[in-house]
Amino acid sequence: MKNKYFDIQVNGYAGVDFNQNDMSLDELLKACDKLAQDGVEGVLATIITADFPDMIMRVNNLVKYRKQSLKVVNMIKGIHLEGPFINGADGYRGAHPQEFILRPTVERMALLLEACDGLLKLVTLAPEKDEDNLVTKYLHHQGIVVSAGHCDPSFEQLKQAVAEGLSMFTHLGNGCPQLLHRHDNIIQRALSLKDRLWLCFIADGHHVPFHALKNYIDLVGVDRVIITTDAMAAAGAKQGLYTLSNITLEVGEDRIVREPGKSNFAGSAIDMKSSAENLGRQLGLTPEQIHQVTYTNAMEAFY
Repeated sequence: MKNKYFDIQVNGYAGVDFNQNDMSLDELLKACDKLAQDGVEGVLATIITADFPDMIMRVNNLVKYRKQSLKVVNMIKGIHLEGPFINGADGYRGAHPQEFILRPTVERMALLLEACDGLLKLVTLAPEKDEDNLVTKYLHHQGIVVSAGHCDPSFEQLKQAVAEGLSMFTHLGNGCPQLLHRHDNIIQRALSLKDRLWLCFIADGHHVPFHALKNYIDLVGVDRVIITTDAMAAAGAKQGLYTLSNITLEVGEDRIVREPGKSNFAGSAIDMKSSAENLGRQLGLTPEQIHQVTYTNAMEAFY
C-alpha cells in the first residue's frame, strides 16, 4: 500500500510559519514542496489565536496564495481555525495568548468565515464558552466541521454541543492541565462520546505517551480516530528556535516544542510519515489501520 497522508492541523512546516503576517508565497511553496516529499496529499492550514486583525490577515494570505499557485491549491485543501474562541484558563489555553482569546459570537465568526472565502473547513472552539451553541449551530449549518478543543465543558455541555452539530475533538489528551480530576475530566467526557465524535490524537509519544495512546485507540476503535501532527515550523526542519504566531519556540534534540523556560508543549515537530511509523512500531497497528487513521478517516470527516 502506497503511503499517503491527510493532516488536518498544520500550523507550519519546513521552517515556515503559516501564522505570520508577512509569510511570502515562496515560503508557502517551500512548505508545500516538503509536505509533498513527506507523503502528505493535503492539509488544513491552521491559524491559531492571535490579535483578531492578524488572524484575518493570515487567512487572507492563504486565500491569496491559493489563487496564485496550483501547487498551493493541491496541498492546502482548506483552513482550520484553532481559536480565538477557546477556554482562556491556564492549562486549557496551552500556548494560545490569553489576551487574544475572545468570547464566541456569530458576528465575529462571520467575519472570519468571510475572510476564508470558502476555504474554512474546521473550527476548534470551547463549547462551554459558546452560549446556547450559537456559533456551533451557525457553522454546522454552513457545512463546516466544529471541533471541541482547549476546553473544559461539563459532560452535559459537551453532549448538548454534539446534539447541535459538534462532531470532533481536537488533539485529545492535550490542551488541558497536566493535573485533572481522576474521573470527571475532559478526556473521559470526550471518550464517553466516542460513537458520536471524531477523536484526534498526536502520535509523537510526547503529547500522549504511546501506552496511553494505545489505550485510547483500543477503546475508541480505528473507525473514529484521526491522527494529526499539530505541526509547527520545525516539522520537516532542524532543531532550533522557531516562531508560531507571536510566540518564540524552541525545539531541542528530543524534538519537543516548548516556549523557552516553560514545560507545556506548543505544537509539535513531528511529520505524518513519522507518526505512521510510530503507530506501527510502538502500537502494533497494521498498514491498513494506519492508512485509515492517517488518511481515510480525515477524508471521510471532511468530504
